[in-house]
Amino acid sequence: MEENLAQYSGAWGPPGGWRAPQGARGGRSLSSVLNELPSAATLRYRGPGVLPWGAVEDEEQDGGKSPQSFPEVTPMQPQDPHPSRELPWPMEARRAHRQSQSKDPAAYTSGSWAAHWARLLSRSKEKMKEGVRTLQPWAWTLKKIGGQFGGGTECYFSLLRFLLLLNAVASVFEVCMKLLPAWLDGAPPGPPGPPASSCGSYNPHAQGLVTFPTQIFNLLSGEGYLEWSPLFYGFYPPRPTLALTYLCSVFASGFVCLLLILRRSVSGLRQTMLAESGALTSYSHRVFSAWDFGLCGEENVRLRQRHIRYELQVELEEAAVQRRAAGRTLGQWTWVWLVRTLLNLLVLALLGAAFYGVYWATGATAELKERSLVQQTPLLKLVVDYLPSIFISGVNFVLPPVFKLIAPLEGYTQSRQIILILLRTVTLRFTSLLFLLISLWNQITCGGNVEAEACQPCGYNYKELPCWETKLGQEMYKLLLFDLLTGLAVMLFIQFPRKVFCGLCPGALGRLAGIQEFQVPDEVLGLLYAQTVVWVGSFFCPLLPLLNTAKFLLLFSLKKLTLFSTCSPASRTFRTSTANLFFPLVLLLGLAISAVTVFYSIFLIPPSKLCGPFRGKSSIWEHIPESIEKLPQTAQNFLFFLGSQAFAVPLLLLSSILMACTVALANSYGRLISEFKRQIETEARNKVFLAQRAVALSSANGAL
Repeated sequence: MEENLAQYSGAWGPPGGWRAPQGARGGRSLSSVLNELPSAATLRYRGPGVLPWGAVEDEEQDGGKSPQSFPEVTPMQPQDPHPSRELPWPMEARRAHRQSQSKDPAAYTSGSWAAHWARLLSRSKEKMKEGVRTLQPWAWTLKKIGGQFGGGTECYFSLLRFLLLLNAVASVFEVCMKLLPAWLDGAPPGPPGPPASSCGSYNPHAQGLVTFPTQIFNLLSGEGYLEWSPLFYGFYPPRPTLALTYLCSVFASGFVCLLLILRRSVSGLRQTMLAESGALTSYSHRVFSAWDFGLCGEENVRLRQRHIRYELQVELEEAAVQRRAAGRTLGQWTWVWLVRTLLNLLVLALLGAAFYGVYWATGATAELKERSLVQQTPLLKLVVDYLPSIFISGVNFVLPPVFKLIAPLEGYTQSRQIILILLRTVTLRFTSLLFLLISLWNQITCGGNVEAEACQPCGYNYKELPCWETKLGQEMYKLLLFDLLTGLAVMLFIQFPRKVFCGLCPGALGRLAGIQEFQVPDEVLGLLYAQTVVWVGSFFCPLLPLLNTAKFLLLFSLKKLTLFSTCSPASRTFRTSTANLFFPLVLLLGLAISAVTVFYSIFLIPPSKLCGPFRGKSSIWEHIPESIEKLPQTAQNFLFFLGSQAFAVPLLLLSSILMACTVALANSYGRLISEFKRQIETEARNKVFLAQRAVALSSANGAL
């Protein structure tokens, strides 16, 4: 027994190296032993010149004893060569360290010059990042929204700010590469006269006096005086320089948007991987490591407390659902999967009906326009023009609430339910837009039959659509405008009256109306859908990104007003990391859909013969080879080399090698991280075991 005692006492270090127990007690508690572990002693050291953790409390408990009762855990003040801000010390110790370094110039030259300049460079980068963060608009507003309504709502407004940046960048490209070149070589000419060509004539200007209601209807539909304006494709003249810049602006703006979205997606992927691995979502992290000690002001502290509370709420909800799922029997799992199968079949049926309705509404619009009653009534003509937009908006307004009612019946977690709702709503919105475009393409290309009577002379339906690019631009313009008008109508006639009604009727009628919550999935998908519409229509309506920038500025103010005045925090919360990954991925999907539609129009559909900068060409892309042929021979050879197999095959091999190296490096890092985690778990078990043995030996010693 004595040998064992000597062995364990030696393991704990020399007898004089630890503080004696307080008072005469027969046994020692586990907490007192844990406080004397080497890890606890390390935590006690708070830097030079600062009292250790717990010194004030011990001084009070010991009747005013000196804090030097910890001589062994407060070492000599070291001359650390690292910058003060990089040391794990409190602010007082950092200030003392900085002052000592300023008095001793040799401290700066203790390391190598390379390390010194590396530190200066890292500080400069941090200052630049801080400066960029201070220039971000609405930073305080986003922090306030995140603290009061949760991280999901904050992600919506952060995404809105990011989309505003994308539209501002695209607007700069559109103005500099389309609008300015159209006016530099002189004012663009007017529409062609009546005997324009064998493809008919095209004159969008109305003849005679135009009434004021007709002007309003033209503003809403993009017809009349707007049809031949810089807003649409047909206005731009057929000039070689303008045609080249017009086509290059599409690729340039798309490439820049792709880079910005990928950068945001990578940061969101990193956060999601950390969250799913359990490194950031554990309760200990939320309780002990999530607090920001640099907060100043009572309001900032309250916002941070609310933010942590929302994160803990999400974790507790996820854990409760997982516990219920783990306790299910085989029969219960069979019933759950049967219910999920039936509900998914119902969702597919609803989506199929919606897609067919969009296709029918687009085809019926062309037939209704030919009727004399519609042509004689401007208001009825406006309704017919907006029939596809009305149907798409109606479907997007009705089906998402149905998806919300279906999702809880499937037995998934809250985060999984929101992901399913988002996926179904994404499918609804994007596929509805695709069916609208497919219906329009069928009208333009006569159902794909180039030999048809209406398409044979010019390659497209020139009788109904003499400038089909402008027609596509008008449809995207109407979708954008109708989406804005619908949002304003919902705010003015549904959300604000509902809030007033709940305030005036606090009883049963108020509870019947219900508490308004900010529906993050619907709002986010509305933003992504509107941005996809802009990307699709920017080639046919060049100023559409500029209009969308103004729309998003107005939308941010209105949504913030609605959020703080009419909405309460959402009961269905979800992880911020999931939103940071899922939303950019959906945005990438929208960019891919818009790229496919624009490339199809550029490569496969003949351009209009009566309007636009590519009139008279067999295809829009034909202008690029013609421009390359005008370059010097050296430039031509270089461009042809970039498109040859001699360049593509080595590039593919190099990319494969880099990808393989990246995957191997990621696997090695993953194995190393797993090994570190196992070591941490082993150390934790060792400490608990040693603490238990120490308590047992201390109790036995006290009994003796």
